[in-house]
Amino acid sequence: MKLTPVEHQPIDSEFAVYDCEIRLKFRLIEEKQVLVSDRERLLEMLLDAFSYGADEFLEPVNVQVEAAEVPEMQASPQMRRQLIRLRNAREVV
Repeated sequence: MKLTPVEHQPIDSEFAVYDCEIRLKFRLIEEKQVLVSDRERLLEMLLDAFSYGADEFLEPVNVQVEAAEVPEMQASPQMRRQLIRLRNAREVV
């Protein structure tokens, strides 16, 4: 008996999986010791600074944002489970 793979049926949903890419380049005036701290804290601080917008301490140089929907099978199992939860929660309401 020959088995054939089951084709993934697209689901019409309000939710989708996206690949998102953000490239930020900006100039920032900051104390020297602040920028040599751990990488995660540094990223959080830089994103906070950028989210407040340009001022006398921050100058955007280049900003690029891209988002593209991808097949949900490319998402991790955890993200696919979350999609199922979101879809099921919408059906209950």
